[in-house]
Amino acid sequence: MHVNGLPRSAAVPARRLLSDFLRHDLGLTGTHVGCEHGVCGACTVLVDGRPIRSCLQFAVMHDGAEITTVEGCNRPDGALGPVQEAFRDCHGLQCGFCTPGFVTTITAYLEENPAPTQEEAREAIAGNLCRCTGYQNIVASVLRASEIRAARGHDEEASR
Repeated sequence: MHVNGLPRSAAVPARRLLSDFLRHDLGLTGTHVGCEHGVCGACTVLVDGRPIRSCLQFAVMHDGAEITTVEGCNRPDGALGPVQEAFRDCHGLQCGFCTPGFVTTITAYLEENPAPTQEEAREAIAGNLCRCTGYQNIVASVLRASEIRAARGHDEEASR
């Protein structure tokens, strides 16, 4: 499989969870495991651009897939990606445990809906739990990430 744009492989037991494969075999500890039941969303990663709960999937199920973890949500030059930057700007991080799942979820969501309303942003993050109860700042982060993406898109078009 490709993880964050790089080819990665390892011999693992067939029952190795994708979250454990990413964290323990590849050392990508940004993917957090919260509830281990797929309820909290902290383990969310992107598989071929779609968000999934990595604690509910076996790694071998995704042989040949493109996996993106929170570590892969940055820009190609290593700078923060728009969602990461928005979380920093809007104080959406809270304690940070749930943040990787939110970042991957929002990254995928903004690909589908690049200019959400506040209500749409709330609905987009409804499947992820923040125990700090800081949803206001996370919703603000979704909207700010949308603005950053739009501005960068205009900058990239202007430089052509």
